[in-house]
Amino acid sequence: MRQLLGLLITLTCFPLLLFIQNQIQAEVVQTETLHENIREAVQLQAPVIEAPVQMTDRNGQMFAEEYVEWRRPIDLKEMTFFTRQVFLQSEDRSFYEHRGYDIAAIIRAFTINAAADDKRQGASTITQQVVRMRYLTTEKTYERKFKELFLAAELEKQSSKDEILEMYLNEMYFGNRVYGIGGAATYYFSKPLEKLNEGEIAFLAAIPNNPSLYDPLKHFDRTKERQERMLNVLVKQQIITAEQYEEYHQLPIKLHIKKKEQDFPMYSSYVLEELKQLIARSEGLDTSLLKAKTMEERQRLQNAINQRAREIIGQGLIIDTALNPSKQLHDQNRLSALLGNSGVQAGAAIIDNEAREIVSLYAGTGYKKTDFNRSYQAVRQPGSAIKPLLVYAPFFESGPFHADTPINSSNICIQGYCPRNFGNYQFGTTSIREAFINSYNTTAVRLLQRVGIDNAFAHLKPFSFQHVSAEDYGYPAALGGFSKGVTPLELASATTSFIDGMYSTPHAIRAVKDLDGNILYKWNESPKNVWSYSTVNSIRSLMQDVVLNGTGQGISHSTSYTGAKTGTTDSYKDLWVTGMNDHYTSAVWIGYDKPAPLPTLRAQNLHLRAFSSTMRE
Repeated sequence: MRQLLGLLITLTCFPLLLFIQNQIQAEVVQTETLHENIREAVQLQAPVIEAPVQMTDRNGQMFAEEYVEWRRPIDLKEMTFFTRQVFLQSEDRSFYEHRGYDIAAIIRAFTINAAADDKRQGASTITQQVVRMRYLTTEKTYERKFKELFLAAELEKQSSKDEILEMYLNEMYFGNRVYGIGGAATYYFSKPLEKLNEGEIAFLAAIPNNPSLYDPLKHFDRTKERQERMLNVLVKQQIITAEQYEEYHQLPIKLHIKKKEQDFPMYSSYVLEELKQLIARSEGLDTSLLKAKTMEERQRLQNAINQRAREIIGQGLIIDTALNPSKQLHDQNRLSALLGNSGVQAGAAIIDNEAREIVSLYAGTGYKKTDFNRSYQAVRQPGSAIKPLLVYAPFFESGPFHADTPINSSNICIQGYCPRNFGNYQFGTTSIREAFINSYNTTAVRLLQRVGIDNAFAHLKPFSFQHVSAEDYGYPAALGGFSKGVTPLELASATTSFIDGMYSTPHAIRAVKDLDGNILYKWNESPKNVWSYSTVNSIRSLMQDVVLNGTGQGISHSTSYTGAKTGTTDSYKDLWVTGMNDHYTSAVWIGYDKPAPLPTLRAQNLHLRAFSSTMRE
């Protein structure tokens, strides 16, 4: 009877057992699928870490650095056995045995913390510390700890032990915004890691355990004491001998804190701007920007260029530039002294004639990093300084004309536009030379009419004036009457075309390299012929006469050739000089940031003296 009852119960429960089994199997499959999905979702990407940008001058000497955090990443294979062991033995002796976390250490820490009712006892492996540095906060909660364990296990699956150790040694914090053992070596000792002795390496290894407590700048003795304890650990683990311990801990520790180079912000701020242009040109982004049809599209593309530049800069760069440091220092000091504290400002750009490189920039008196840089950001109407480029050179190109060709300089009115000469003087037939050196406005407008507005502006195309547009196509442009204007750097760059008739945009950057010295970007432009030989000779002759006999009298001319063209705007709100000598081409603007008349300064020839300063070697 009992057997029959048992059989009936078994038969009755069999469907239930099958149902439970199926449910369990489904849960197992679901759990495995979930785990697989999590594993696929957790792709531990390396975080974006901004490495330093360093700039070198034409002599190869560093003059500027851009960084918030100081880092010098190093390959693990370039670190000595001692360097690796001093960290492994103090932080995670079983690093090469565990799977990302140490169960025994976790149980021990949990027991101690539970008994003490706090969370002071740690049990983090190097893998866990990497996860915490990269992906988690430092809050001391069990929830965060469980996340840490899970991600540590995943990191071990996605990376080798050596890769994880390299991450750790390059990303741990050494205080004072310094990250990684390579960064610490160059910051605290001003030497690369391979130049440090064992005592210095152990001294640095003492810092990350508590960067505030062991800050060597504030608590040198504490750091030294921990260094000795760490060396003693290496003795106990038989990594070094007792004799080596005695030798290493007695080695003198002399800090040599790295000084952040920020010598010429007037120049370095432009270099970073030019870097964006170089990246955009190299990656074809500038072409898309030129084709943009709306302001919204243009802004979107500009944002894309800025984002790409940030990505490249964040990798760490060495930028070789054409900066002439002695020239830059001279120009800064001299122009600032000329301007004084009157509130008047200036912008200037100086270009080496032979190399066609930007060797010096003046951003304005009292300039500080991130301020408005007037050398390339001050867009002002150029006045008569534009005449050689827009009027006279196109006129010479249009026929068999030369500097002494006669021209009608009498008054003229075109479609209601009736320009007047300085002082309302009227002239009849003059030579081109006389009209140029005295800057007759009536002559310039008549020449523009003969050349044709479209034809004249076509001659400006190679120079890529960023703020000249179709809105400026009119006769007032002959006198520099633009809706916006040009910058000193743009005007100086265009004026280099009168050196020999050839033009390629002058640059500050020679090469952009990664931190290993591999070239990433270089300008690759071929000079183009923009003026004929006869036009260049005529313009150079006219500009030289401006200095000797015209509106440029007062400009010093110590070399065999010095030529210039002056320019003023209505009520003398802007004073300009552009020109060249045997060595340099320069453009100088002087005025108030908020336009206001400067008649006194013009009478004092401040613009001529400023230009003369930029022409000196």
